[in-house]
Amino acid sequence: MSLAVALAVLLAAVTHASWNAMAHTIKDQLVAFTLIGGGATAIGAVLALFTPLPASGAWPYLIASAALHTGYQALLMRSFSLGDFGQMYPIARGTAPLVVTVLAVLFVGESLNAWQASGVAVASAGLVGMALWGIRGSGARPHWPALLAALATGLSIAAYTVVDGVGVRASGTPVGYIAWLMILEGLLIPGYAVFRRRGALWEQLRPYAARGLLGAALSMTAYGLVLWAQTRAPLAPVAALRESSIIVGAGIGALLFKERFGGVRIAAAGVLVVGIGLMLRAG
Repeated sequence: MSLAVALAVLLAAVTHASWNAMAHTIKDQLVAFTLIGGGATAIGAVLALFTPLPASGAWPYLIASAALHTGYQALLMRSFSLGDFGQMYPIARGTAPLVVTVLAVLFVGESLNAWQASGVAVASAGLVGMALWGIRGSGARPHWPALLAALATGLSIAAYTVVDGVGVRASGTPVGYIAWLMILEGLLIPGYAVFRRRGALWEQLRPYAARGLLGAALSMTAYGLVLWAQTRAPLAPVAALRESSIIVGAGIGALLFKERFGGVRIAAAGVLVVGIGLMLRAG
């Protein structure tokens, strides 16, 4: 992995955590993701006017990825509505590189060496610690619906990461691929919102329009950088480095949302990042 690729992925990590935090500040998550999805579709449509069409071999991956991204957004909305940002975000993002590593070996032909295997084991330990930290309310049991939603979000991230890693390489145009991906994936949630909220939707969107559209631009920038990086480096280390956003997300949760950042969370996040670092070392 070159320095330029590594810096691009690090910038994507910061940008991604930022747009997720922005979405979390909008309490009505359907409104938040309608604005982000609709804004990304509009930006993608403009980009598509100035970029070549992806090659024919990339379109099955684009369609599959659009469906996976829609499921990811629905799961992310669910996890944000159930749990703290500073906990849901690290669990969702921390799950992804573990699964991407396995999928890349099974379906893309990337090898799993000793560094990656060690990274998977260490990061899994951190993930378990992060999950067990999740005590809510006055009870002493984890809030399982929130944790399961976050884990399912992570699995969907891993699935679309691998699909897009193969698709963007087949497209011949990373910018064209991201443009059409945004067009396709951004239609379903806004369409559902129009059906669900009908005439009331516009009034619900207006107070958050600027914030939501900025989130759309950040979302598209973050994933565009990742797709570009996937054309120049193996999937597993790119996915691993991207999840350095875990630290950014945990920090945002503590600073912006006043969520607890106790010793257990610090230790678990640290172990998780060490595991991701080991996987990155493999690149």
